[in-house]
Amino acid sequence: MAKTLRTSGDYTVKAGNGFSGNNDIILDSRTVIVKGSMDIEGESTTIDTATLSVEDPIIILSRNNSIPTDIDAGILISRGAANNAAFYWNEGEDVFKAVTTTSTGSGLSITDTALAKIQVATPSSGSDAATKSYVDTEIASGATAFVINFSGDDSTLVPIGSGNTIQFKGDTESNIHLAVTDSPDKVTVSLDHDLTNISSITASSSNSNLDLITSGTGDVVINDTLTFSGTASDPTATAVTKLYNKTAGGGGTGVFFRNTNISSGAVGELISKKKATALAIALG
Repeated sequence: MAKTLRTSGDYTVKAGNGFSGNNDIILDSRTVIVKGSMDIEGESTTIDTATLSVEDPIIILSRNNSIPTDIDAGILISRGAANNAAFYWNEGEDVFKAVTTTSTGSGLSITDTALAKIQVATPSSGSDAATKSYVDTEIASGATAFVINFSGDDSTLVPIGSGNTIQFKGDTESNIHLAVTDSPDKVTVSLDHDLTNISSITASSSNSNLDLITSGTGDVVINDTLTFSGTASDPTATAVTKLYNKTAGGGGTGVFFRNTNISSGAVGELISKKKATALAIALG
C-alpha cells in the first residue's frame, strides 16, 4: 500500500539520542529515489554497487581546496594484495601522473611506488601524446624535424637527418685509423694506427709539457735530424737530464745539459770533436 507523508516544514529523522543521533537508519527497498538535491555532510561516503552511473559530465574533486594547498587529487584503484593504481594530479610537482602506489586514499597525497604505462592512440596534432611506435617510425623514416648538426674546424654546420648514417672515417693505409665501439650512451673512438704526415704537434696549454711515452721498455727513436731551437735562459735543474740549445761556449757545440744529479745541477756543454782533439793535444 502506497503511503505519502507530507509536512509543512522541515522533517528530521533521528536514530538514537544526541544531537546527531548515534544509530543507523536503514532503507530496505528495491529503489530509493531522491527527487531533490542531496547534501551529504558526513566524514565519508561508501557506495557498494555493481554499477555506478553518473549523469554529471564534470566531476569536481577537492571541492573545498580553494587556497590551493598541496593536496593531490585523482582516481585511485584498489588492486587487492598488489599495490594500488592511481591517475592523479600531483600538486607539488604540478603534473598529471599514472602510478602504482601504497596509498589507500585516506590522506591528502599519493605516494608513488612506480610510474605506470599509459597507452594512447597515434597522435594527429603537435600537442598529442606520442606513442613509442610513432616515435620509432618517425626516426626510422627520416623525419625532417629530427636533425643533428655537426660542426667542423671551420664551424660549418653539417645537418644529419634521422635516416642518415654518421661515419667517422680515418685512413687505414697511412694516417689515423678509427675503431669505433658502441656501448650505452657513449661512443669510444680509438686512434689505432701510426701517425704520419704530421708536421707539427703542440701542447694543449701554455707552459705545459709534451710527453712522448713508449710502452714497456721501448725507446723514443728519432730517425732523422733533431733540431733544438735557441733558449733565452738555462732551464731549472731537476733530477732528469734536460738538453737545450743556446750560444756555444767552451765546448763548441751550443748543446747544453742540466741535471741536479750531475755537478750539483751546474750547467754543462757537450764538447765537439774538434775541441776534444785540441784539448788532448794541449794537455799532452
